[in-house]
Amino acid sequence: MADDTSKTALDRNVISLEEPHEVRSWTESFGRSEAELRDAVAAVGNSAEAVRQFLAKRR
Repeated sequence: MADDTSKTALDRNVISLEEPHEVRSWTESFGRSEAELRDAVAAVGNSAEAVRQFLAKRR
């Protein structure tokens, strides 16, 4: 069964960079580019809260 792209994530606490629709959802949610999102996940892991805090410090 294919992914339902109307859903943004199974777990909104974890960022998955494997699914394009999830990357799009997170970049829109944070108001950042895909590159910035990927850099943040690389720096602090895939916890949405950790990424949110990391990005807030970089504004």
